Amino acid sequence: MSANAATAMNRGTRGKAGKISREERDVRVDLAAAYRLVAHFGWDDLIFTHLSARVPGPEEHFLINPYGMMFHEITASSLVKVDKNGNIVADSDYGINPAGFTIHSAIHMAKKDAGSVMHLHNNAGAAVSAQRDGLLPLTQTAMLVYNRIAYHEYEGVALDLDERERLVRDLGDKDVMILRNHGTLTIGKTVPEAFVLMYFLENACEKQIRAQAAGAVHYPSREAIETTKAQSEAGLTKAGPLVWPGLIRLLDSKDPSFRE
Repeated sequence: MSANAATAMNRGTRGKAGKISREERDVRVDLAAAYRLVAHFGWDDLIFTHLSARVPGPEEHFLINPYGMMFHEITASSLVKVDKNGNIVADSDYGINPAGFTIHSAIHMAKKDAGSVMHLHNNAGAAVSAQRDGLLPLTQTAMLVYNRIAYHEYEGVALDLDERERLVRDLGDKDVMILRNHGTLTIGKTVPEAFVLMYFLENACEKQIRAQAAGAVHYPSREAIETTKAQSEAGLTKAGPLVWPGLIRLLDSKDPSFRE
């Protein structure tokens, strides 16, 4: 990584200011909304997790959170635009999280259809990531994502750029990942798609922890698991466009400043 990239991640740099396209503005609003929703659902971890979105266009830029800003404060204009080398390419008074750059750049570089990548350290997801068998098909919610999940072993805080190759290898063709002893990750063609996947994943993890705490658990039949897998392949893709307008209305009723 260049010295400039390291500086950008630590302090922030001044890139070239310029007008943004309508397409980029729409992505910025959706991603800022996703940050606010993470805070709304209580999934944030102070400033230490990250969501990203690819900027439309040939430059291979993506947007990520300003490192130091709480999720409930993030707005469309405060999101930081970076290139694949970690250089901040538009005006920002903030740097970016180096571990966030490692994880998100790996996936955006490897998967051209990865429009959005979301990574959390939420209690339930992190708890399941530390369990030997990971996510179990205990509930309908879990079965909807169960066969979409890849696993990546913990290597320490993701500061080593060499880990990107192993992360992408372990991800394969999946769009959901449990980072062992760490947290959860989802990928979508759009911000709404990635967010809805994360909602189902975190909800499934929460239900698993509660069911296990209550005593012996009951497993559905293998046939039921396979049926739900087939049903989820089309259903989850359609869920994002159905749910997202209502989530935006929820945010607008609370605080519409995410649009700024």
